[in-house]
Amino acid sequence: MAIQIQNLDLEEQEQLDKIKHFWERWGNLISGVLIVALLGFAGWRGYDWYQSRQAGQASALFDQVQANAEAGDTAKLANSLKAMQDSYKSTTYAQQANLLAAKVFFEKGQLDQARDALTAAAASGTDKGLQSLARLQLASVLTQQKQYDQAVQQLSSDIQPEFAALAADRLGDVQTLQGKNAEAVASYTKAFKGIEAGQPYRQMVAMKLTALGVDVSTIDPSFGKEAQVEETAASTDVPASPAADDAASVPAAAPSAAAPASAPASAG
Repeated sequence: MAIQIQNLDLEEQEQLDKIKHFWERWGNLISGVLIVALLGFAGWRGYDWYQSRQAGQASALFDQVQANAEAGDTAKLANSLKAMQDSYKSTTYAQQANLLAAKVFFEKGQLDQARDALTAAAASGTDKGLQSLARLQLASVLTQQKQYDQAVQQLSSDIQPEFAALAADRLGDVQTLQGKNAEAVASYTKAFKGIEAGQPYRQMVAMKLTALGVDVSTIDPSFGKEAQVEETAASTDVPASPAADDAASVPAAAPSAAAPASAPASAG
């Protein structure tokens, strides 16, 4: 029995020696890997918490911007917008706040403030769709300020596909004001082709092309025919309803007190 216990102790000692040797050789590496993994996990959770906290604070500040915008108080709006730009300019909330504030500034005739807000929104790539929308609106403000070259630059810079037709139309407007009619025709043609048939906005672009001497039917032979078809269909007599057909096949009865002769015929 004593021999068995002694053998067991020797085996345990050998295992301990192996573990000790392994740890002496690989312990630092294992510890380093574990530390890096833990730090990475903690960093990821920390960043996630930070992002959530930033989003919450940005949302609260956006509510303030919105309240000032609805009140039409441009002084307070400028202050709350600046706070948003200073602290949360990389968020979607900031882009939305800039667009909202720009609308109010524009309506109040404060074009410089509107331009600055739209410039900030256009410079942020957080949401590419909002960025393109900001460029379109910024181009309109710059056009009103007769800064045509800057407007062209905005309309030619990183516009998302869904806004390409609108950008081409506004580019044509700027080129027309610059007296560049050939370039304007090319831009309006691009806009016309990019707008779905039947859309009222397409009709407006067609009017601009016509004003520049372009026969729109050479671009789209079917343009305008849709309206003619609808008018023809509207002017065509509507077929009589089955009820009317049945009434026509029944001999007319003598007028009664319940149905005077002067009563209007049923529309079926």
